[in-house]
Amino acid sequence: MATRQNTTLLGISLMAVLNLGLLLLLLFSTRSIVYSAPAAAPSRPYASYTPTYAPGTPTPTDIWPAFLLRTPFAYTTPFPPPAHTSLDGTYAKLDPSEPQWWSCRRCADYRPVGGIWKLSLDRGVFRVYYAVTGWRSLGSYTVDGDQLYLFNDPYCPWDVGKYTWRLEDGQLLLKEIEDGCSMHLRAENLTLQLWLSCQPPSIFAAISDHWPKPPGCEP
Repeated sequence: MATRQNTTLLGISLMAVLNLGLLLLLLFSTRSIVYSAPAAAPSRPYASYTPTYAPGTPTPTDIWPAFLLRTPFAYTTPFPPPAHTSLDGTYAKLDPSEPQWWSCRRCADYRPVGGIWKLSLDRGVFRVYYAVTGWRSLGSYTVDGDQLYLFNDPYCPWDVGKYTWRLEDGQLLLKEIEDGCSMHLRAENLTLQLWLSCQPPSIFAAISDHWPKPPGCEP
């Protein structure tokens, strides 16, 4: 009889301990959930951010003036004498086809696409610039009579482009004799349209700056 009572008391005690343990576990779990909830951050207005640029950092409108300061590299042919030629000047054309709005490292260079193209011929240095994406190239050139020779182009350093040229009424016409640069695309680009001179037609126009500038000749 005593043994049965002891067993019953032991069972009751174990049940009480088990219930107490479950109660404590439930209590601590609830507190953990309550305290783990993140506190709401106080609302406050965010200050607007305006990007700034270091002095001298080129902007898109600075690309052409900065490009005019660059000089080519003599890959295979020595530089010609830095002498003025009858072709020297800045020219521009507006290709009416669809522009290429994206820069592409794998796209073919000199591929004719829509938008403003600029050509500078300056004392033996030629520069070609596509205003839509900022693509550009430069090299050396010489003039022999009515023939123009292009070389030292980084996109085709071993090619020499040969053209005939005619400049009349501020319009430069180039015709290819031979040019394999960039899978023949340089010749296609340079001869596709007339290049319009950005030189003022007279001294008065140069001083007053009142003359109809071709597209792409604006500063």
